[in-house]
Amino acid sequence: MENNAPNKGEFKPFISADKIMPEFTVTSIILGVVLAIVFGAANAYLGLRVGMTVSASIPAAVISMGIIRLIMKKDSILENNMVQTIGSAGESLAAGAIFTLPAVFMWVAEGKAVAPNYMTMALVCIAGGLLGVVFMVPLRKALIVKEHGVLPYPEGTACAEVLMAGEEGGTAASTVFIGLGIAAVYKFIADGIKLFPSEIDWSFKKYDGSGIGMDVLPALAGVGYICGARISSYMLAGGTLAWFIIMPMIKAFGGDMVMFPSNVPISQMDTWGIWSSYVRYIGAGAVAAGGIISLVKSLPLIIKTFSESMSSLKNKEGSDLAITRTNTDLSGKYLIGLLIIVMAILLLVPAIPLGIGSCLIIIIFGFFFATVSSRMVGLVGSSNNPVSGMAIATLLIATILLKATGDTGSSGMVTAIMIGTIICIVAAMAGDMSQDLKTGYIVGATPWRQQVGELIGTVASGLAIAGVLYLLNAAWGFGSKELPAPQATLMKVVVEGVMGGNLPWNLVFVGVFVAVIIEILQIPVLPVAIGLYLPIHLSTPLMCGGLLKLWFEKRKFNNEKTRNNVITSGVLFSSGMIAGEGIVGILLAVFAVITVHGTSLGTIIDVSSKLSLGNWGGLIFFIALLLIVLKFSLWDKKLYVDDKNEAA
Repeated sequence: MENNAPNKGEFKPFISADKIMPEFTVTSIILGVVLAIVFGAANAYLGLRVGMTVSASIPAAVISMGIIRLIMKKDSILENNMVQTIGSAGESLAAGAIFTLPAVFMWVAEGKAVAPNYMTMALVCIAGGLLGVVFMVPLRKALIVKEHGVLPYPEGTACAEVLMAGEEGGTAASTVFIGLGIAAVYKFIADGIKLFPSEIDWSFKKYDGSGIGMDVLPALAGVGYICGARISSYMLAGGTLAWFIIMPMIKAFGGDMVMFPSNVPISQMDTWGIWSSYVRYIGAGAVAAGGIISLVKSLPLIIKTFSESMSSLKNKEGSDLAITRTNTDLSGKYLIGLLIIVMAILLLVPAIPLGIGSCLIIIIFGFFFATVSSRMVGLVGSSNNPVSGMAIATLLIATILLKATGDTGSSGMVTAIMIGTIICIVAAMAGDMSQDLKTGYIVGATPWRQQVGELIGTVASGLAIAGVLYLLNAAWGFGSKELPAPQATLMKVVVEGVMGGNLPWNLVFVGVFVAVIIEILQIPVLPVAIGLYLPIHLSTPLMCGGLLKLWFEKRKFNNEKTRNNVITSGVLFSSGMIAGEGIVGILLAVFAVITVHGTSLGTIIDVSSKLSLGNWGGLIFFIALLLIVLKFSLWDKKLYVDDKNEAA
């Protein structure tokens, strides 16, 4: 057994080191790869719509338990852990890819760059994922083993608790699948046959320039439920600032003026025109400033965590640990071999515009941010990991260096985005893998097998995400109303700005100082900035989901365990809704690019011209969806106690 210094004692995993159980099996690999692709694709679609992704570890673990126990009549906690390890790789790789790569597609649409081929995109995604694994493996003993009891790794610990409470796996898995099925049908009705609009919208004539609306979609309600009322309210505050203060002011003071970057008089613009021409640049400035502020605030912690991690690697205190099944990592020679292969691919594949200097930037920044990310998620959790700030900082430095060496114009901008993509994926993968290894450490998994599982999940999801990006771009285009790609649009603005692009800097700096004011008020900057940057139509359904979770949290239950069960049931149902909408969203993208007699399949199944329930129909369907979430979370009405009964 491992002796952990911080604990001053001996840690015993759930499955002891001398016990052999099925773990790295054909079943776990196939199921893990399938979930990596499904959750990776779903998160890619979600991130391109709303600018954030959600963790796939717990839903993947729950689905695995349901399938392996109920369908295959087997029972192995280590097999289930392997499935969630491979499955969660897709979500983290998707997050890194969709925050940056769509910028290249947008430049292609503007005629500023040549479209990259599928294999180029896939290799860039896979390279980032593999580097994340290579840089994180040497840190496992320092961060996961030695610091057990010091670094909580909240998501990893929560996933371990779910796995150890495996007897509830069948029921919990059905909750995920029901959520997936209901959301899939709902999404197909809304955006497939278009019985009602998935985005409802109202403007106010007496308060010109303002408007309100809602994307009445299951994934957004699900994200709101998972994030909770506090984060959702910050985003809604940003949306309110944009749509009820800034936009009416532009309309009131603008008059017939024509202001860059638009060539349309402000008096002739509707709410969407004002938002797309002006407010999104203010929002971009706020989000960029928020990312940098979060990074600067984290600098003392970043420097401390990096130095402590390096000290842990140097003193090798973990070398006195017994060599057991639960304490064996991938050999250093394999990691060095992988590093050489990745660098060779990045340097030698002609379609990847990276030279020796770019690869050095990737290795230096990649190792630094992987180390920082691995330790920071242990302290503050993955949701508070400033990956976007890391990506912005990398893009700023890379673009400045490329410009200084004469690599300017479209080639320099594409190179900067490729560097930023790899670094973003490295940081996201390292953080996610740390949580997975923490889960494995608690349940008694074999580390080297988990690390191989991460490599498999990286390759599978990298190949899938590249295809998903091409498909979604062909169907709707990035930067469109269907796929605003907020984070990638921000990265595009950052790179264009440094390279000397023609940007409305006055609007960008308005957003920067809005972020500064929010920080002075000691309010979390990024969620408010994202709400300012995105249409209010995305913040309102998030708030609905957040309020639903708040209602559960304020209810009086028989005991705390019951409360947690009800809230967790809602989280699993919400995770299923996110996956269900993402899958159908990608299916509808396939329909949009398939033509029958010159007409796309998506147009053929559209019934909105003959029958449409309108805005109110969409609102009624969304309320019904929220009631379904309520129903599945409080399936057993005996779980809660009314205030009257409590008082009695």
